[in-house]
Amino acid sequence: QVGLWLRKIYGNKPIPQFEVTETSVNILYEIAMYNEARDREIPLLIENMKQKTAEYEAEAKYLQSILEESLGLSPSRLSHKASQCLDVLAKSAMILETKDTSLVSFFSAISDMTAELYATEAKNRKMKRELIRMRDKLTATLLLEQKLKEDIKKTEKQLEEASIRSEIQKRDLKFLTDKSLDMAIRIRTAEEKFMASGFDESLTHDSLMELSE
Repeated sequence: QVGLWLRKIYGNKPIPQFEVTETSVNILYEIAMYNEARDREIPLLIENMKQKTAEYEAEAKYLQSILEESLGLSPSRLSHKASQCLDVLAKSAMILETKDTSLVSFFSAISDMTAELYATEAKNRKMKRELIRMRDKLTATLLLEQKLKEDIKKTEKQLEEASIRSEIQKRDLKFLTDKSLDMAIRIRTAEEKFMASGFDESLTHDSLMELSE
């Protein structure tokens, strides 16, 4: 069906190359169905317009006969102002799409258009409120996003400062650990030297305290 439609559209011209996939064929199929449906509707619209034209011509002849028979008037003998009024009346009827030019038809058409106008205005007001709501929501979202960005920057800065402090503490701890180990080695070395030089343990602080007690 898609191939037949494309050949019908392009006639003797070559069909442009395109990637044949399920998606592309489905899209072309929908376009083809819409195009054929439109082609079927066009003759119906033309026939409808012809029918309305015939009805308007019949109505015009009927009104002309009333003017000529009842009032002895014809459009060709109307004054310039009367012709203008008649033209305005006809154009108004066409714009309002009334069945005829009677007051009932005019009032009914005006009432329908007024109701449609009110409905459109109500819809516009609803859309405006929705637009304002969406705009406020978007503004709140942007503000929240800005705040989150600022919080992330603050957190990153705090993490960086904490990392620096942690590194300093690690260096200090290593220094103290190394210093403590060095002092322990020195003390052990000093004790060994004292022992090697014949140091009497009874002269140590602890021994003297025990002796004093």
